[in-house]
Formats: sequence, C-alpha cells, structure tokens
Amino acid sequence: MGDFFNSVLRPIELLVAWIMYGFHEVFTTLGLDPASGLAWGLSIIGLVIVMRAAMIPLFVKQINASRKMQLIQPELQKIQKKYKGKTDPESRQAMTQETMALYKKEGTNPFSSCLPILVQSPFFFGLFRVLNGLDEIGAGKQEAIGPITREVAGQAEQATIFGAQLSDTFLGANNPATYIVTVVLIILMSLTTFLTQRQLMTKNMPASALDNPFAKQQKLIMYVMPIVFAVSGINFPIGVLLYWFTTNVWSMVQQFYVIRNRPAPGSAAEKAYHERLARRGKPIPGEAERKAAEAKAAEEAAAGQGQRVQPKGKKRAKKK
Repeated sequence: MGDFFNSVLRPIELLVAWIMYGFHEVFTTLGLDPASGLAWGLSIIGLVIVMRAAMIPLFVKQINASRKMQLIQPELQKIQKKYKGKTDPESRQAMTQETMALYKKEGTNPFSSCLPILVQSPFFFGLFRVLNGLDEIGAGKQEAIGPITREVAGQAEQATIFGAQLSDTFLGANNPATYIVTVVLIILMSLTTFLTQRQLMTKNMPASALDNPFAKQQKLIMYVMPIVFAVSGINFPIGVLLYWFTTNVWSMVQQFYVIRNRPAPGSAAEKAYHERLARRGKPIPGEAERKAAEAKAAEEAAAGQGQRVQPKGKKRAKKK
C-alpha cells in the first residue's frame, strides 16, 4: 500500500518541486538571497497562485453547487417527508431515484462542492513530502526530488521566516520562534477558514435556505473545521501552514468576488448587488422581465373584470 501511495504522489511531488524551484529562481534573479526564507516563502505562495488559478473553473462550480444545494433543500425535505417511515426496498429506491432526478434537474449534487478540496489534496500532500524530505535530501540520505538537489535542499532547509525554519513543526520545535510562527499561522489559517464559510452562508443564501438540516450541518462545519485545522496544524511544517493560509486567503477573496458579482437569488448579496446597480443607473438583471410579467398579469386581470357579466335580478330580467 505504501509503494502504491508513493507512486501516485511521486508525479505530484515532482510538479510541486519544479513550480517552487521555478519561482525560487525568479526571485533569486530579482536579487533575493537564494537561502533566505523570503525567497522560499514567496516560492510557496507562487505555488498556491499557480494551482488556484488553474482551479478557478472548479471553484466557480463549487460555489454554484453549494448555492444550489442550499436552494433545493425545501424540495429535498418534501421528498424525505413523502417517504418518511417507509423502510421497504421499493420506497428507499424510489426516494433515491427522486432525489437523483432533482439533482439532475438542478444540475448539482453534494459531491460537486468538494471538488476543489479533492483536487487540491494531492498538492498539499506533495508539498508536505517535499518539505518533510528537505533534511534527508540535504544530508544525502534521500534522492533528489526533481530540481530539489542536495545543494538546493540544504538552502531550503536552512531558510527561516522570523527565525523559524520552513521545515520546522510545532511538535518538533527547538526554539521559541518556531512556536510563535506556528501558532500565528494556525490562528490565521483557522480564522480565514471560518470567515470564508461564514461569508458564504450569511451573504449568499436566502433566509429560507438557511432553515434546513443541510444549512445547520454547514453551520456546524463552519465552527468545527477551524478547530480541526488548529489541532492538526501542530503536525505540519511551517511551509505547509504558509501554503494553507495563502490558499485560504485566495479562496476568501475569490469567493467574495463571485458572491459580489454573481449572488444567489433572494440573498443579501443579491439585494446589495441590485442596490449598487440602481445607484449607477444600470439595469437590474431580470427586472425588465419581472415588470413585463407583472404588467401582463395586471392587464389580464383588468380584462377579466371588464368582460364579467353582471348578474341580473329576476325582476330586471323579466320583460314588461
């Protein structure tokens, strides 16, 4: 199993190593010390930028999928209520089929919102293995990972950020600087995770979509995930924490842009978006169609009232 895992991650490790090395060469050419933490730290940030830029289509798909999953919760609840208490195989199969049909109709499913995380995970582990192997590569105990040769690994291993080495972990720390930098990065990482999830739920969801089991589950995740990251973060090298924090900031800013310009119908973000358009004198999307529909309905109602035949009393209807 270990050999299979290594063979799967090896290409990712090489890709991560080449991207980091490429950025490192650029920053070195610009005059930064090749053995400095600034050069290697910026190289990790460069890795995040390249990877997340390539994932923009997936991120937009994740935002839309999460939004649709929230909006269809009332329909899902109707299906669940319809088959509540029915445990026979036919009913369970029918409920599954109706649920899948709803997902297909709306163009979403619960797994679509997980795509960026799933795609990003191999890069996360690849970076972890590269940073974790710097010590042994620099000492000649492990083979080079692409361009990360013994000399390059020695430079990266000695690189420090505020006195803490990029390959240091909280549990394996031997100086106060590592403890401080690690704790600060873990706090920032957890805070950005919380704010990103909160931004999605409070700004881009209509009130009706927030009162359902799925929304409550998302709210629970919003509070639990930062705690999970904080606990697990003490095991990761500082370079990985820097990567994690940077990708969280990217996600938060990217999500803010998408919500601001493509808000969910009925959400607070949509109301604010329409107000901005109105202040600028720009047309509100769907407003002309809505007014035309209202006018048509009013005309039909008026025509119906005009054609209505007034009932006649027996005395008036009787000829004299």
